[in-house]
Amino acid sequence: VMVWLRRCTHYLFIVVVAVNSTLLTINAGDYIFYTEWAWTSFTVFSISQTLMLVVGATYYLTFTGVPGTATYYALIMTVYTWIAKGAWFALGYPYDFIVTPVWLPSAMLLDLAYWATKRNKHSLILFGGVLVGMSLPLFNMVNLITVADPLETAFKYPRPTLPPYMTPIEPQVGKFYNSPVALGAGAGAVLSVTMAALGVKLNTWTYRWMA
Repeated sequence: VMVWLRRCTHYLFIVVVAVNSTLLTINAGDYIFYTEWAWTSFTVFSISQTLMLVVGATYYLTFTGVPGTATYYALIMTVYTWIAKGAWFALGYPYDFIVTPVWLPSAMLLDLAYWATKRNKHSLILFGGVLVGMSLPLFNMVNLITVADPLETAFKYPRPTLPPYMTPIEPQVGKFYNSPVALGAGAGAVLSVTMAALGVKLNTWTYRWMA
């Protein structure tokens, strides 16, 4: 009974984290709409995606102990996002503004770090976290480049409302305007190590709760 209880708790955690990861990344293409703050939004969204991917993927990866699981987790996030974007498309939003599976290559690097260091958790946290943090903003920019004419898309599908804190004050004065990829990668590389450690620790805690 305890084995099944532990196993079900793990799967429940994985589903909860995967769903929340997806919910937080659903709007990852929204920087298209914030035309005057696009790069600032891009940086923030890149970091949020990095952190949500790394915490869930490391949790799932250390749960199974099988390299390749992180990529599978990213695939779950991708499929959830495609389904959610399909719902958005039904509401009249463009479907092409995040169909590129940006999380998969970063998750592959996480798996690679785990496999290459012979399933060493500390190496996974340090190397895997840094690799995901540095790579995801780059892949996210590739995703942005593949979108059909972002400005045209933004004006064709205007946001009905903007939250007050995102309302542009002056055009093109976003702090992060110069290099959104470098800023996202720098911040992501540091923060994702912490989140990778949390993902691994969640695993330990779950076993303690279920003991």
